[in-house]
Amino acid sequence: MMWEQTREGAGTTMPGGDQEPGSYYVGVDVGTGSVRAALVDQRGIILAFADQPINRWEPQFNHHEQSSEDIWAACCVVTKQVVQGIDVNQIRGLGFDATCSLVVLDKQFRPLPVNHEGESHRNIIMWLDHRAVSQVHRINETKHRVLQCVGGVMSVEMQAPKLLWLKENLRETCWDKAGHFFDLPDFLSWKATGVTARSLCSLVCKWTYSAEKGWDDSFWKMVGLEDFVADNYSKIGNQMLPPGASLGNGLTPEAAKDLGLPAGIAVAASLIDAHAGGLGVIGADVRGYGLACEGQPVTSRLAVICGTSSCHMGISKDPIFVPGVWGPYFSAMVPGFWLNEGGQSVTGKLIDHMVQGHAAFPELQAKATARCQSVYAYLNSHLDLIKKARPVGFLTVDLHVWPDFHGNRSPLADLTLKGMVTGLKLSQDLDDLAILYLATVQAIAFGTRLIVEAMEAAGHSLSTLFLCGGLSKNPLFVQTHADITGMPVVLSQEAESVLVGAAVLGACASGDFTSVQEAMARMSKVGKVVFPRLEDKRYYDKKYQVFLKLVEHQKEYAAIMKGD
Repeated sequence: MMWEQTREGAGTTMPGGDQEPGSYYVGVDVGTGSVRAALVDQRGIILAFADQPINRWEPQFNHHEQSSEDIWAACCVVTKQVVQGIDVNQIRGLGFDATCSLVVLDKQFRPLPVNHEGESHRNIIMWLDHRAVSQVHRINETKHRVLQCVGGVMSVEMQAPKLLWLKENLRETCWDKAGHFFDLPDFLSWKATGVTARSLCSLVCKWTYSAEKGWDDSFWKMVGLEDFVADNYSKIGNQMLPPGASLGNGLTPEAAKDLGLPAGIAVAASLIDAHAGGLGVIGADVRGYGLACEGQPVTSRLAVICGTSSCHMGISKDPIFVPGVWGPYFSAMVPGFWLNEGGQSVTGKLIDHMVQGHAAFPELQAKATARCQSVYAYLNSHLDLIKKARPVGFLTVDLHVWPDFHGNRSPLADLTLKGMVTGLKLSQDLDDLAILYLATVQAIAFGTRLIVEAMEAAGHSLSTLFLCGGLSKNPLFVQTHADITGMPVVLSQEAESVLVGAAVLGACASGDFTSVQEAMARMSKVGKVVFPRLEDKRYYDKKYQVFLKLVEHQKEYAAIMKGD
């Protein structure tokens, strides 16, 4: 466990000026590879943090599975760790966020297998699972009206194609026995409270639910999942709550014992992990930093949550339809606002793939270990060493990367696209590895620029990026995003913004704040602002032209190979 700071002086001044003992909130974040928890105070400061790895299975290519029992056990371990030595009666609320993975349980809430092996503990199809390619293709061919709210094309990572895959492939062992299909964030809040009500966040973003109109019967019938309509959607959710709403009677005695918390404390309707990151950063008070967004509404801010994959969250007062960008979703992140969500399917995972797959990786590992540095800190300093007199970005003048090694989520919404690298040489030394790493980081930033341009063309007006997630801790990644988009980047005081976002939900559910907006503004703080180096703009504009040519050429190659 890592202590961010001591707990002295944790007493907070309540509205009205009376000195009260501090109120704390617990945020729990279930990511792709680990569960993390934080104890957070009313100012949004993380007082304690813990993490625990979770199991993943890949029984075949593009099939990715997890276990809901394993994940809940990890939630219990980390929560108990962060509340050690605290008067637990000062803990007022609990919030969960998680990846939008699909959890399958039977009618008695027991795990069901999502695999041909019949391994029932492996009962989660992970968010990044791409098994349902043929199903999503058929769903998109319907051109049904609900697809307008997912940028016109549904992603294979959403839940409808995965549900259809289960029906077509695991009818007897899974589909016919299923009683409950949960998005992982909703599974966690059910486990904590016994309440099966779903968060609007998950259902609107991943399940085609409309906050205004509800479920669309004709969609489920058209795609061959009429079973849900017949039982009034009881298996996928027929009670919805906005994120941050208090669930039932709070924490059940059984869950309280598991988590090491008092029974009855408020538990919030949950968020998807990226949306919790957005909540944790987008509301920060930016006065005094010389930013354009200071005098502008919160709709001028784009939250970029960058970890294994990246999500680009923009909000608006009125619905905006952006081709290839998900949404508009009403109240899916900030209640009362419409959300558009762009994304890149692999970012952190792509950087790892490029670096770890290179012939010079063992040498890099040895050198980084000898210096007690991460491989990325070492690469960043190595780039500074080899750049000579020019800016570091200029090292990639003849090396260009197209980053869609796992298809394009936004704004092209094309699962068939592949990664590209042009400008390779015969040498494979540490310099080559460092420059390939740099070109990959630049490619991810160009992908963000492409998403920003699509959102602005559709009617968004964006002036500032708010970055959080694992990659936001990498200064090269941050500066590159500022330089390539031409926008300043705001980093939070707390690097773990996703956990702050989860705690904001708990704070809201506790009643200590009147709204998510109030909790968000009070609990998110600016840590650092990184401005773009405008003198490099011409170089990056040229590289961006090459970037766009790469995908144009890839499509031409595909057309040639498909031709008679």
